[in-house]
Amino acid sequence: MIHPKGLIRIFIITAVMIFGWVFIPWVMLKAWVTPLPDTVQEQIDLSLDYDLDGVIVYIDQSGKKPELFAAGWKDRENKVPADPKALFKIASISKLYIAVATAKLVKRKSLSLDNSLADYLPELIGRIENAERITLRMLLQHRSGIPDWIEDPEFPWASPMTDVDKVLELVLDEPSDFEPDSRYDYSNTNYLLIGKILDKTLGYDHQRYIKTAILDPLGLTQTFGLLTDVDSEKVVSGYDSHFEDDVKMLDFVSPGGSMVATAEDVGIFLRALNNGTLLDKEEQTIYATIYEFDHTGLLPGYQSIARYHKDIDAVVVQLVNTSGGNAWTVSEIVYNRIVRILRKNQIAG
Repeated sequence: MIHPKGLIRIFIITAVMIFGWVFIPWVMLKAWVTPLPDTVQEQIDLSLDYDLDGVIVYIDQSGKKPELFAAGWKDRENKVPADPKALFKIASISKLYIAVATAKLVKRKSLSLDNSLADYLPELIGRIENAERITLRMLLQHRSGIPDWIEDPEFPWASPMTDVDKVLELVLDEPSDFEPDSRYDYSNTNYLLIGKILDKTLGYDHQRYIKTAILDPLGLTQTFGLLTDVDSEKVVSGYDSHFEDDVKMLDFVSPGGSMVATAEDVGIFLRALNNGTLLDKEEQTIYATIYEFDHTGLLPGYQSIARYHKDIDAVVVQLVNTSGGNAWTVSEIVYNRIVRILRKNQIAG
Protein backbone atom coordinates (compact mmCIF):
# COMPACT_ATOMS: atom_id res chain seq x y z
CA MET A 1 0.00 0.00 0.00
CA ILE A 2 1.35 3.44 -0.94
CA HIS A 3 1.69 5.92 1.92
CA PRO A 4 -0.34 9.15 1.41
CA LYS A 5 2.92 11.12 1.23
CA GLY A 6 4.02 8.79 -1.55
CA LEU A 7 0.82 9.44 -3.47
CA ILE A 8 1.36 13.18 -3.13
CA ARG A 9 4.92 12.80 -4.41
CA ILE A 10 3.75 10.75 -7.41
CA PHE A 11 1.05 13.33 -8.15
CA ILE A 12 3.57 16.20 -8.05
CA ILE A 13 6.07 14.39 -10.29
CA THR A 14 3.32 13.47 -12.78
CA ALA A 15 2.00 17.04 -12.81
CA VAL A 16 5.49 18.44 -13.44
CA MET A 17 6.02 16.00 -16.30
CA ILE A 18 2.68 16.84 -17.89
CA PHE A 19 3.30 20.56 -17.47
CA GLY A 20 6.73 20.18 -19.07
CA TRP A 21 5.42 18.24 -22.06
CA VAL A 22 2.57 20.67 -22.62
CA PHE A 23 4.59 23.86 -22.35
CA ILE A 24 7.86 22.86 -24.01
CA PRO A 25 7.93 24.74 -27.35
CA TRP A 26 7.06 22.37 -30.17
CA VAL A 27 10.26 23.06 -32.11
CA MET A 28 12.37 22.03 -29.10
CA LEU A 29 10.27 18.94 -28.48
CA LYS A 30 10.54 17.96 -32.14
CA ALA A 31 14.33 18.37 -32.09
CA TRP A 32 14.51 16.25 -28.96
CA VAL A 33 12.21 13.32 -29.81
CA THR A 34 12.92 12.86 -33.52
CA PRO A 35 14.58 9.44 -34.00
CA LEU A 36 18.36 9.70 -34.09
CA PRO A 37 19.60 9.43 -37.70
CA ASP A 38 22.58 7.33 -38.73
CA THR A 39 24.82 10.10 -40.02
CA VAL A 40 25.93 13.57 -38.99
CA GLN A 41 24.83 15.04 -42.32
CA GLU A 42 21.32 13.66 -41.85
CA GLN A 43 21.15 15.28 -38.41
CA ILE A 44 22.32 18.62 -39.74
CA ASP A 45 19.79 18.47 -42.56
CA LEU A 46 17.07 17.74 -39.98
CA SER A 47 18.13 20.75 -37.93
CA LEU A 48 16.71 23.05 -40.62
CA ASP A 49 13.26 21.82 -39.59
CA TYR A 50 13.90 23.37 -36.15
CA ASP A 51 14.00 26.98 -37.39
CA LEU A 52 17.79 27.17 -37.77
CA ASP A 53 18.93 29.05 -40.88
CA GLY A 54 22.32 27.49 -41.40
CA VAL A 55 24.60 25.00 -39.65
CA ILE A 56 28.30 24.24 -40.08
CA VAL A 57 29.97 21.34 -38.25
CA TYR A 58 33.61 20.32 -38.08
CA ILE A 59 34.58 16.93 -36.62
CA ASP A 60 38.08 15.71 -35.89
CA GLN A 61 37.88 12.21 -34.42
CA SER A 62 40.97 10.14 -33.68
CA GLY A 63 41.76 7.64 -36.40
CA LYS A 64 39.61 9.40 -38.97
CA LYS A 65 40.15 12.21 -41.43
CA PRO A 66 38.62 15.50 -40.20
CA GLU A 67 35.26 16.24 -41.83
CA LEU A 68 33.21 19.36 -42.57
CA PHE A 69 29.43 19.39 -42.89
CA ALA A 70 26.96 22.14 -43.76
CA ALA A 71 23.26 22.67 -44.34
CA GLY A 72 20.94 25.60 -44.87
CA TRP A 73 21.97 29.11 -45.86
CA LYS A 74 25.10 31.20 -45.76
CA ASP A 75 22.94 34.11 -46.97
CA ARG A 76 19.20 33.50 -46.67
CA GLU A 77 18.04 36.57 -48.61
CA ASN A 78 20.23 35.85 -51.62
CA LYS A 79 19.76 32.07 -51.41
CA VAL A 80 23.47 31.37 -51.01
CA PRO A 81 23.89 27.82 -49.65
CA ALA A 82 25.81 27.20 -46.44
CA ASP A 83 29.56 27.06 -47.02
CA PRO A 84 31.49 24.88 -44.53
CA LYS A 85 34.60 26.97 -45.13
CA ALA A 86 32.95 30.35 -44.58
CA LEU A 87 34.05 32.72 -41.82
CA PHE A 88 31.92 33.00 -38.67
CA LYS A 89 31.81 35.30 -35.64
CA ILE A 90 32.96 32.92 -32.91
CA ALA A 91 32.04 35.31 -30.07
CA SER A 92 33.21 34.08 -26.64
CA ILE A 93 35.24 31.20 -28.04
CA SER A 94 37.70 34.09 -28.48
CA LYS A 95 38.34 33.90 -24.73
CA LEU A 96 40.24 30.64 -25.18
CA TYR A 97 42.80 32.40 -27.38
CA ILE A 98 43.24 35.24 -24.87
CA ALA A 99 43.67 32.77 -22.01
CA VAL A 100 46.32 30.88 -24.00
CA ALA A 101 48.16 34.12 -24.79
CA THR A 102 48.07 35.04 -21.10
CA ALA A 103 49.47 31.65 -20.06
CA LYS A 104 52.35 32.10 -22.47
CA LEU A 105 53.14 35.56 -21.10
CA VAL A 106 52.93 34.32 -17.51
CA LYS A 107 55.47 31.64 -18.35
CA ARG A 108 57.72 34.34 -19.82
CA LYS A 109 57.36 36.29 -16.53
CA SER A 110 55.86 39.21 -18.46
CA LEU A 111 52.72 38.81 -16.36
CA SER A 112 51.94 37.52 -12.88
CA LEU A 113 48.64 35.84 -12.06
CA ASP A 114 48.77 37.31 -8.57
CA ASN A 115 49.25 40.94 -9.59
CA SER A 116 46.15 43.10 -9.27
CA LEU A 117 44.07 44.98 -11.77
CA ALA A 118 45.34 48.13 -10.04
CA ASP A 119 48.94 47.04 -10.71
CA TYR A 120 48.30 46.66 -14.42
CA LEU A 121 45.76 49.42 -15.03
CA PRO A 122 46.19 51.96 -12.20
CA GLU A 123 43.92 54.42 -13.98
CA LEU A 124 41.02 52.18 -12.94
CA ILE A 125 41.62 52.63 -9.22
CA GLY A 126 38.45 54.20 -7.87
CA ARG A 127 36.62 53.49 -11.14
CA ILE A 128 36.33 49.71 -10.66
CA GLU A 129 35.49 48.62 -7.13
CA ASN A 130 38.14 46.36 -5.51
CA ALA A 131 40.65 47.00 -8.31
CA GLU A 132 43.46 46.64 -5.75
CA ARG A 133 42.18 43.20 -4.69
CA ILE A 134 41.16 41.72 -8.04
CA THR A 135 44.03 39.64 -9.47
CA LEU A 136 44.72 38.65 -13.04
CA ARG A 137 43.88 35.08 -12.03
CA MET A 138 40.42 36.20 -10.83
CA LEU A 139 39.79 38.01 -14.12
CA LEU A 140 40.70 34.89 -16.08
CA GLN A 141 38.50 32.67 -13.92
CA HIS A 142 35.48 35.02 -13.83
CA ARG A 143 35.82 35.47 -10.08
CA SER A 144 36.33 39.24 -10.00
CA GLY A 145 32.83 40.48 -9.18
CA ILE A 146 33.06 43.12 -11.91
CA PRO A 147 29.69 43.67 -13.62
CA ASP A 148 29.24 42.37 -17.15
CA TRP A 149 28.97 45.17 -19.71
CA ILE A 150 26.65 42.97 -21.73
CA GLU A 151 24.00 43.33 -19.00
CA ASP A 152 23.92 47.12 -19.23
CA PRO A 153 20.50 48.24 -20.52
CA GLU A 154 22.21 51.17 -22.28
CA PHE A 155 24.25 48.95 -24.60
CA PRO A 156 23.23 49.81 -28.20
CA TRP A 157 22.80 46.35 -29.73
CA ALA A 158 21.59 47.76 -33.04
CA SER A 159 24.72 49.91 -33.36
CA PRO A 160 27.51 48.46 -31.19
CA MET A 161 30.30 50.66 -29.91
CA THR A 162 33.50 50.23 -31.90
CA ASP A 163 35.68 51.77 -29.17
CA VAL A 164 36.61 49.30 -26.42
CA ASP A 165 37.00 52.13 -23.91
CA LYS A 166 33.41 53.21 -24.59
CA VAL A 167 32.27 49.66 -23.83
CA LEU A 168 34.28 49.69 -20.59
CA GLU A 169 32.63 52.94 -19.55
CA LEU A 170 29.36 51.04 -19.17
CA VAL A 171 30.66 49.40 -15.97
CA LEU A 172 32.94 52.10 -14.57
CA ASP A 173 31.87 53.49 -11.19
CA GLU A 174 29.36 50.66 -10.79
CA PRO A 175 29.25 48.62 -7.56
CA SER A 176 30.80 45.16 -7.56
CA ASP A 177 28.44 42.19 -7.98
CA PHE A 178 30.25 40.30 -5.20
CA GLU A 179 33.47 40.19 -3.18
CA PRO A 180 36.52 39.25 -5.27
CA ASP A 181 37.14 35.48 -5.41
CA SER A 182 34.02 34.68 -3.37
CA ARG A 183 32.29 32.95 -6.28
CA TYR A 184 32.18 32.40 -10.03
CA ASP A 185 30.08 34.64 -12.26
CA TYR A 186 30.77 34.90 -15.99
CA SER A 187 31.49 38.48 -17.04
CA ASN A 188 32.64 39.65 -20.46
CA THR A 189 34.22 42.66 -18.77
CA ASN A 190 36.90 40.39 -17.31
CA TYR A 191 38.28 39.54 -20.73
CA LEU A 192 37.90 43.08 -22.01
CA LEU A 193 40.23 44.09 -19.18
CA ILE A 194 42.63 41.22 -19.86
CA GLY A 195 42.82 42.39 -23.46
CA LYS A 196 43.78 45.86 -22.26
CA ILE A 197 46.37 44.37 -19.87
CA LEU A 198 47.88 42.33 -22.70
CA ASP A 199 48.02 45.38 -24.99
CA LYS A 200 49.81 47.42 -22.33
CA THR A 201 52.23 44.62 -21.42
CA LEU A 202 53.11 43.81 -25.01
CA GLY A 203 53.20 47.40 -26.21
CA TYR A 204 51.01 46.47 -29.17
CA ASP A 205 47.63 44.89 -29.97
CA HIS A 206 47.22 41.49 -28.28
CA GLN A 207 45.63 40.11 -31.46
CA ARG A 208 48.99 40.54 -33.16
CA TYR A 209 50.56 38.44 -30.43
CA ILE A 210 47.82 35.81 -30.78
CA LYS A 211 48.63 35.60 -34.48
CA THR A 212 52.38 35.19 -34.07
CA ALA A 213 52.34 32.99 -30.94
CA ILE A 214 49.25 30.85 -31.59
CA LEU A 215 47.77 31.09 -35.08
CA ASP A 216 50.91 31.07 -37.21
CA PRO A 217 52.52 28.03 -35.50
CA LEU A 218 49.31 26.08 -36.08
CA GLY A 219 48.97 27.28 -39.69
CA LEU A 220 45.63 28.94 -38.99
CA THR A 221 45.23 31.40 -41.83
CA GLN A 222 41.46 31.75 -41.47
CA THR A 223 41.29 33.19 -37.96
CA PHE A 224 41.10 36.95 -37.41
CA GLY A 225 40.90 39.33 -34.48
CA LEU A 226 38.10 41.57 -35.74
CA LEU A 227 35.29 41.60 -38.29
CA THR A 228 36.97 44.58 -39.96
CA ASP A 229 40.04 42.41 -40.67
CA VAL A 230 38.16 40.30 -43.22
CA ASP A 231 36.24 40.54 -46.47
CA SER A 232 32.61 40.62 -45.31
CA GLU A 233 31.57 38.58 -48.36
CA LYS A 234 33.37 35.62 -46.80
CA VAL A 235 31.41 35.89 -43.55
CA VAL A 236 28.23 33.92 -42.91
CA SER A 237 25.11 36.09 -42.61
CA GLY A 238 23.48 36.13 -39.17
CA TYR A 239 19.81 36.15 -38.19
CA ASP A 240 18.35 37.05 -34.81
CA SER A 241 14.70 37.09 -33.75
CA HIS A 242 15.13 40.63 -32.37
CA PHE A 243 16.24 42.03 -35.75
CA GLU A 244 14.39 42.08 -39.05
CA ASP A 245 17.46 41.99 -41.31
CA ASP A 246 20.81 40.25 -41.61
CA VAL A 247 23.00 41.30 -38.65
CA LYS A 248 26.34 40.34 -40.20
CA MET A 249 27.69 43.88 -40.19
CA LEU A 250 27.08 44.51 -36.47
CA ASP A 251 30.65 44.90 -35.26
CA PHE A 252 31.53 43.71 -31.75
CA VAL A 253 35.07 44.70 -30.78
CA SER A 254 35.37 43.81 -27.09
CA PRO A 255 38.31 41.46 -26.40
CA GLY A 256 37.10 37.95 -25.71
CA GLY A 257 34.20 38.24 -28.15
CA SER A 258 35.50 39.80 -31.35
CA MET A 259 37.23 37.03 -33.32
CA VAL A 260 36.18 35.60 -36.69
CA ALA A 261 37.22 32.17 -37.92
CA THR A 262 36.23 29.09 -39.88
CA ALA A 263 34.94 25.98 -38.12
CA GLU A 264 38.03 24.10 -39.27
CA ASP A 265 40.43 26.66 -37.79
CA VAL A 266 38.57 26.58 -34.47
CA GLY A 267 38.70 22.78 -34.49
CA ILE A 268 42.43 22.65 -35.19
CA PHE A 269 43.06 25.16 -32.39
CA LEU A 270 40.89 23.23 -29.95
CA ARG A 271 42.61 19.92 -30.76
CA ALA A 272 46.03 21.49 -30.16
CA LEU A 273 44.84 23.06 -26.90
CA ASN A 274 43.56 19.75 -25.59
CA ASN A 275 46.33 17.42 -26.75
CA GLY A 276 49.15 19.58 -25.40
CA THR A 277 50.76 20.54 -28.71
CA LEU A 278 49.80 24.22 -28.49
CA LEU A 279 51.50 24.89 -25.16
CA ASP A 280 54.74 23.58 -23.71
CA LYS A 281 54.59 21.63 -20.44
CA GLU A 282 54.95 24.66 -18.17
CA GLU A 283 52.45 26.71 -20.18
CA GLN A 284 49.98 23.81 -20.12
CA THR A 285 50.28 23.57 -16.34
CA ILE A 286 49.62 27.29 -16.01
CA TYR A 287 46.69 27.19 -18.41
CA ALA A 288 45.04 24.29 -16.59
CA THR A 289 44.84 26.44 -13.45
CA ILE A 290 43.29 29.47 -15.10
CA TYR A 291 40.72 28.50 -17.73
CA GLU A 292 38.68 25.83 -19.44
CA PHE A 293 39.53 23.73 -22.50
CA ASP A 294 36.35 24.29 -24.52
CA HIS A 295 33.82 27.06 -24.94
CA THR A 296 30.58 28.32 -26.41
CA GLY A 297 29.85 31.65 -28.04
CA LEU A 298 26.82 33.85 -28.60
CA LEU A 299 26.27 37.12 -30.45
CA PRO A 300 23.18 38.38 -32.28
CA GLY A 301 22.85 36.08 -35.28
CA TYR A 302 25.67 33.74 -34.25
CA GLN A 303 26.02 30.88 -31.80
CA SER A 304 28.89 28.45 -31.55
CA ILE A 305 29.92 25.37 -29.59
CA ALA A 306 33.49 24.03 -29.56
CA ARG A 307 34.17 21.03 -27.34
CA TYR A 308 36.56 18.12 -27.00
CA HIS A 309 35.02 14.77 -26.08
CA LYS A 310 37.67 12.62 -24.41
CA ASP A 311 35.66 9.38 -24.41
CA ILE A 312 35.63 9.31 -28.23
CA ASP A 313 38.75 11.47 -28.70
CA ALA A 314 36.81 13.89 -30.86
CA VAL A 315 36.72 17.64 -31.36
CA VAL A 316 33.28 18.80 -32.47
CA VAL A 317 32.66 22.41 -33.53
CA GLN A 318 29.15 23.56 -34.42
CA LEU A 319 28.32 27.02 -35.82
CA VAL A 320 24.73 28.20 -36.23
CA ASN A 321 23.76 31.53 -37.80
CA THR A 322 20.46 31.89 -35.93
CA SER A 323 19.87 33.29 -32.45
CA GLY A 324 17.04 34.44 -30.23
CA GLY A 325 13.88 32.59 -29.27
CA ASN A 326 14.52 28.86 -28.83
CA ALA A 327 17.57 28.78 -31.11
CA TRP A 328 20.17 28.29 -28.36
CA THR A 329 18.40 25.31 -26.77
CA VAL A 330 17.69 23.77 -30.17
CA SER A 331 21.33 24.21 -31.16
CA GLU A 332 22.45 22.43 -27.97
CA ILE A 333 20.04 19.58 -28.71
CA VAL A 334 21.38 19.24 -32.25
CA TYR A 335 24.98 19.32 -31.01
CA ASN A 336 24.34 16.64 -28.38
CA ARG A 337 22.64 14.44 -30.96
CA ILE A 338 25.65 14.75 -33.26
CA VAL A 339 27.89 13.57 -30.43
CA ARG A 340 25.50 10.68 -29.77
CA ILE A 341 25.78 9.68 -33.44
CA LEU A 342 29.57 9.68 -33.18
CA ARG A 343 29.44 7.53 -30.04
CA LYS A 344 26.95 5.13 -31.61
CA ASN A 345 29.00 4.80 -34.79
CA GLN A 346 32.20 4.26 -32.83
CA ILE A 347 30.59 1.37 -30.94
CA ALA A 348 29.15 -0.06 -34.15
CA GLY A 349 32.50 0.28 -35.89
